[in-house]
Amino acid sequence: MDQGVSAASYPKLFLRFLLACGGAWLTAGCYTTPVTGRSSLNVFSTADDVQLGLQAYEQVLSEAKVVESGRDHDMVERAMKRLVAVADDRGYAWEVNLLADDKTVNAFALPGGKMAVYTGILPVCKGEAGLAVVMGHEIGHVVARHGTERMTLALGSSAALSLINLGDYARLGELALDLTLSRPFGRAQESEADEIGLVYMARAGYDPREAVAFWERMEKLSSGAPPEFLSTHPAHETRVQRLQEKLPEALEIWRAAGGGGRAP
Repeated sequence: MDQGVSAASYPKLFLRFLLACGGAWLTAGCYTTPVTGRSSLNVFSTADDVQLGLQAYEQVLSEAKVVESGRDHDMVERAMKRLVAVADDRGYAWEVNLLADDKTVNAFALPGGKMAVYTGILPVCKGEAGLAVVMGHEIGHVVARHGTERMTLALGSSAALSLINLGDYARLGELALDLTLSRPFGRAQESEADEIGLVYMARAGYDPREAVAFWERMEKLSSGAPPEFLSTHPAHETRVQRLQEKLPEALEIWRAAGGGGRAP
């Protein structure tokens, strides 16, 4: 596109970007993350998150084999239902699909609430509580709005603003998918997703101690080339230490939610 286009001709989203950047000098940020309370700059609205995620999700599903029934499918659907029921929802379009790929030990969530779980990660989960660790972590990325936070930084720190129509959700959806799958989240965002996911699984009635057990199992797979789900994640010792520090609070939440009275 024409790199000489004036700011006045950009869509309203670009104007929000300028206002957000200006306000960032006066405030800690434009978005407060649930659970952690962290403030961040994010030019996109929640409605933008939903549209961007939808565009990217359609591409993912068109290229994957979706598991549409069976025990594992039902477990994934059930865990999603329980977790999103206790998540801090600002109007996200929650949806999960189980993708048939036993060699891919991974799961991901796109902006706006669209999630995919690969069958290859299920043996590491060893049941629904372990799956809740994974899915709670991914929901943490969604409610923290890590995807569009990174997009805000990418658009604001590069020439992308003059190369892309910010009202074009199809093009922006491609960027969202690239940032989510090809360029994994940084360690700070992964740690934040861990914390949020721990709280959500506890709220949903899953034993939060399963989080430590899951990451210990995942770490055993990391010799040589680590699974995709561990890309850029915090070191194992750091992750377990942080989770253990949060466990007393999470256990209180879990006990208040029934203390494991529900089926695992």
